[in-house]
This record gives sequence, structure tokens and C-alpha cells, in this order.
Amino acid sequence: MATQLSVRLPDELGRRLQAASRRMQRKSSEIVRLALLEFLGPGNRDRTRPADRVRSLIGSLNSGIPDLASRHRTYLLKSLRRGR
Repeated sequence: MATQLSVRLPDELGRRLQAASRRMQRKSSEIVRLALLEFLGPGNRDRTRPADRVRSLIGSLNSGIPDLASRHRTYLLKSLRRGR
């Protein structure tokens, strides 16, 4: 490892980290590294908005309802009345 970091955690966060460490059977430092990779990872570097993460999925599904975008409220209320 090239860089060493010391961090002070609030008591509650420290307890949660220890619980995760026991549950996952991993060292606390490994869990912190995984969390940092997830937060700072290469996929998140250039993408600052949540929509950017799913941009490739937008418009990729076909509901079969041609006017869903313009009448979404009608379809939503209809679905709620049916209990779905």
C-alpha cells in the first residue's frame, strides 16, 4: 500500500463499521477501501449526476403504451385503483 490514512469516526459510524466487519468477515480497513472505491471509483469520476449513471437505459424499455408519457397520471391512477 502506498498511502496510509488515519480517520476519526463518530461512535455510531464506528460501531456500524465494526458490525459490518464481523458480518462480512473482513477487516475494517478493507471495508473502508471498498467504500472509497465505490464512492470515488473510475465509473463515478466523470459522472456527477445520478441520471448519468443510467443514461444508457433511458428510453431502452418499451411499455407497449404509446401515450404513456403524455397520460402517465391516468395510467398511474388506474393502476392504483387495481391495487398494483
